[in-house]
Amino acid sequence: MVKQLTYPGAIACALALLIGMSAVQWLPSLPPRWAMGTIAACALAAAWFFPRARWFAIVVLGFAWAAWRGSVAMEARLPKAWEGQDFLVTGRIVGLAQAGADATSALFRIEQATRDGHVVPWRGLARISWYDTPTADPEPCSQWQLLLRLRRPRGMVNPGGADSERSALARGIAAMGYVRSDPGNQRLSVSTFCRDRLRGSLAEGIQARVHDPHDAALLRAFTVGDTRGLEQHDWNVARANGISHLLAISGFHVGVAAVFGAWLCTALYWLWPALALRCPHAQAQALFALASASAYGALAGLGMPTVRTMIMIAAFALARCGRRAAGSGHALAVAMIAILLVNPTAVLEAGFWLSFVGVTFLILCMDAKGRGLRAFLRELTLGQLVMTIALLPLTLWFFGEASLVGALSNLFAVPFVSFVIVPCALLGMLLLMLCPPLATPVLRVAEWLTHAQWWLLEQTATWPGAQWYLPAVTPWALLLATLGAIWLFMPRGMPMRAFGALLFLPLLWPTRHLPEAGAFQAWVLDVGQGLSVVVRTHGHALVYDAGARYPSQFDLGTAVVIPSLHALGVDRLDMLMISHADNDHAGGAPAVAAAFPMAQRYSGEPARMRLPMAQCLAGQQWEWDGVRFRVLSPATASTKTKANDLSCVLLVEGRAGRLLLTGDIAMGTEPQVAAALEPGPRPILQVPHHGSKSSSSTEFIAAVQPELAVVSAGWRNRFGHPRADVMQRYATAGVAVLNTAVDGAVQLDFPTTAPAYVGARWRLLERRYWRE
Repeated sequence: MVKQLTYPGAIACALALLIGMSAVQWLPSLPPRWAMGTIAACALAAAWFFPRARWFAIVVLGFAWAAWRGSVAMEARLPKAWEGQDFLVTGRIVGLAQAGADATSALFRIEQATRDGHVVPWRGLARISWYDTPTADPEPCSQWQLLLRLRRPRGMVNPGGADSERSALARGIAAMGYVRSDPGNQRLSVSTFCRDRLRGSLAEGIQARVHDPHDAALLRAFTVGDTRGLEQHDWNVARANGISHLLAISGFHVGVAAVFGAWLCTALYWLWPALALRCPHAQAQALFALASASAYGALAGLGMPTVRTMIMIAAFALARCGRRAAGSGHALAVAMIAILLVNPTAVLEAGFWLSFVGVTFLILCMDAKGRGLRAFLRELTLGQLVMTIALLPLTLWFFGEASLVGALSNLFAVPFVSFVIVPCALLGMLLLMLCPPLATPVLRVAEWLTHAQWWLLEQTATWPGAQWYLPAVTPWALLLATLGAIWLFMPRGMPMRAFGALLFLPLLWPTRHLPEAGAFQAWVLDVGQGLSVVVRTHGHALVYDAGARYPSQFDLGTAVVIPSLHALGVDRLDMLMISHADNDHAGGAPAVAAAFPMAQRYSGEPARMRLPMAQCLAGQQWEWDGVRFRVLSPATASTKTKANDLSCVLLVEGRAGRLLLTGDIAMGTEPQVAAALEPGPRPILQVPHHGSKSSSSTEFIAAVQPELAVVSAGWRNRFGHPRADVMQRYATAGVAVLNTAVDGAVQLDFPTTAPAYVGARWRLLERRYWRE
């Protein structure tokens, strides 16, 4: 292992930069630029006058550079004063457009923007959607004139949920928006020479020559990184088997392309030996490998693992051309330094950490084990176990789940995909460019291989432990587990290596803070323009509403509710209650019911639901762990009643606090609910119907006398919820109101001996400089 780390300075520099740049990403706000400039100047001076402090100086310089670039990226976003306004823009499509059931979306590089007839000094990358059929195909690199309504990137903030604002910053997305209907919307031109256009053309060629659309979608993902044809089920299978990296063009794929280039060079030198008189074979082989890897990496979309592998191959190639030795550790360090200097926000992406940490462990554990076929087979077998254990902490940190069958799945999937399917598919892709008729039989063979491989993965995805969930990982548990993995895989001779497994205990068996008997907790989740509430007692859990599901297949049940339940440590759901069947409350219910099939199911409109549910009616009640649950409405299941007024109204009563969940009831039903509310502590109220003007009457607020009100609404939603006049009614009554659109998910704690209180507001609790 020591032999491979021939350039410890590069490794230390990479680690120092990584520490400094990672520290920035925990800041709630960025320091001013003048402060960063001063700090950087002091660090340079310290390194000059005190050489022993150079590593600390690199940490400080990395911190200052990442903070500077972060502030530049935040300032590049659409100005807040312009949100919700229309802009006439010209720009180009970036990447491959995604056509969905309800919209076509694409990344759009805005080159010029006009507002109210005046050119504005702003441009940037935006993610846009066409909800109407585009006037022409949004081909890669095509130039368009469009009327756009834009806003700044903003996402939902929940326990265990994805952070779309962080992703937008990492990818340089400065605005979100949609195309407005306008006669001036038109495609202006199409670039002839465009990398993404070639990618799209190859993807279409594969699709046209492969019979099965699903196999074609997999081949497109394996070859050019085009994942547009994959469905949620495919990603579930991939995660259950721990092979998502194969669908995102792994480093193995690029390595195969490099080997192909090296073989091509060897074949040329075999055919024309005289070439060796002009250029040594070893140097030419290195350059051919680099050129082949770079060409394929560009076609594959330049994802993080792809770029990392390309830079590592470049380091090896340049060292070979300079007749110098370069170890794997040095090449990896060079790749990390290059990526961090060019794009410090890369540390915000899961792919960065999974790629570099995984390869680091492989280098530490495998590079010193010899060479040849035996070492290669060892890397393919033991290497998968190393990767599974080493990446377990990071996988749980970023995704909240891991696969216990991942090592076995990768044992056969990695070599088969990388050394059988991908070479066959790449040959077919090469023939598509050179001689399309010859590509068909080759792609058919790749289709059969892919079909067989995916069938096997679908079987293993159903095995016990394929999808393993844990509560949200704390930073200390992540750090200890990572140190444990390093200890486990230290070289032989390190004493008590097996005890490294003990450092995984805080990760695998986290402390759970459950409510005591008679107490309960509730989370009003941030599901945009919809509603979902999780209620947990000491030994039971209930979900009230599950958010929306959109025609694009984006499902809040899958994206928010289920991850939040796992992050909160809820491994069993006792009841799923859907207030009524409107999509913003019931759309995610099938996904939640599928994840927790043993849960009882109730709804105010079971006949309109997409899955069997029992009718909730006033008078139903039960008790869990000293906490009483009562349904206050509807009194009947009459189909003549409006859907909103059929909402299940649920009162949760602990020993010292109450929670009233009202769904979408309107003013006509509010007196009935208020009359059914028995005397007791002032409840915390879920504001009816997202704060619509048809609900929250002055009389209802006066009768309920809530201690606090929480409204679930979408940021800048088109309904204007919550309405200003409704919020004024609560303010007049002296009731504070929290809004999930502003605060993110809201945690409410109801102890046994004290009044209820707000335990956390997730946007404030998880405050970061990129989150507004």
